Amino acid sequence: MNRIARTLPRAASYWTAAAVAAIALWTSGAPSTTYPLYESQWHVTTAVTNAVFAVYPAALVVVLLVFGDLADHIGRRAAILLGLAAMLVGTLLFALAPNIGIVFVGRVFMGVGVGLALSPASAAVLEFSRAGRERAAGSVTTAATALGLALATLIGGALIQYAPFPLHLDFWVLTVVIAAVAAMVWFMPRHTRDEARGAWRPRGVAVAPGIRLMYLVAALSMSTAYMFGAIILSLGATIAEQITHATNVLEVGAIMAVMSVFIGATALATRTVRPRNSISIGAVVTLAAFALLLDAAYTGSLPVFVATTIVAGSGYALMFSGALALIGQNAPAHHRAGTISAVYLVAYLMQGATAVALGFIATGGGLRSALDVGAIGVGVFAIGSLVTAQVLRARQNAAESRTAATAHTASIAFEE
Repeated sequence: MNRIARTLPRAASYWTAAAVAAIALWTSGAPSTTYPLYESQWHVTTAVTNAVFAVYPAALVVVLLVFGDLADHIGRRAAILLGLAAMLVGTLLFALAPNIGIVFVGRVFMGVGVGLALSPASAAVLEFSRAGRERAAGSVTTAATALGLALATLIGGALIQYAPFPLHLDFWVLTVVIAAVAAMVWFMPRHTRDEARGAWRPRGVAVAPGIRLMYLVAALSMSTAYMFGAIILSLGATIAEQITHATNVLEVGAIMAVMSVFIGATALATRTVRPRNSISIGAVVTLAAFALLLDAAYTGSLPVFVATTIVAGSGYALMFSGALALIGQNAPAHHRAGTISAVYLVAYLMQGATAVALGFIATGGGLRSALDVGAIGVGVFAIGSLVTAQVLRARQNAAESRTAATAHTASIAFEE
């Protein structure tokens, strides 16, 4: 069989790249329903489980700093395969882990894998999009990541509650799924027309001068989404258990999955909204979501907590997809994966810092104290996203007005 026959067509490559984004977030969220078990069975503190969560973005940040633009040179396919291999090692270590130390090592491999695979997968979804459908690429990637998070909490919750080996079986399932997606990625085209394909060397973070304001808006927006996501993923199961007094892990996972469902639904419903508008609306929605989260934690109201997950999912989708679309559509084609990596870099850095800080605060001062501090951090970033998005809107409107005026003047001169 020749190479052409063994290469996936464009549409199949598009959905395969989206599947990689889903797997990346499934891998990210897979331990979320297991953290309470580590605390009860291995007798570790909330600070330790939050450190397990935080070592993932820490490893990911290092990878993005050093290898952020690797996919622009060796190809989307090759970079994704390297990332999936690292994810596979990470999930295997979780599946075999006899103690929290091995879990830490596995989490590092997960961070390395997602750091290598997520940016090229996000770029590939855009590049394999049908002509005229590029704006929807950010929304599709967002929906795919939401599906991954939902699978993490639902499958993890079900297997922990009803299947044997509750600390390990869900990671065996994820290992098999990663291997299946890797087999599909193997048949993707080796390169896309937008890749630089030059010699690679470590360059650090670089953003083209003409899009630096867009980069700032996108970085603030995605950081806001990821900081709120860190709070839900690292503390959400504990909040849900305290509110519901549920001992059924699937019930807790299902409550947490509501957020993921609304992330996907909102992303698809708003795929035609301009990125800067999506970010502005998302910032306001995120502020409302955190107010609801504080109310739920203080009153112990399950309906308010469910409402929180719905509103939070909508805000996350608007901010994440808006950030991804804004930077993906405006970054230079030959440096697209590197620029997307630079946005993920800031977002994951803030996610890790949030998880570590709130874990220590929750251990020493209680869950409510942690949420109070988290509200301040998320609020500052949400307001920053809103303000910078409005500055970007003003500059773009002014540029469009100047272009229109120039065209009108040229038209009058031509007629004369």
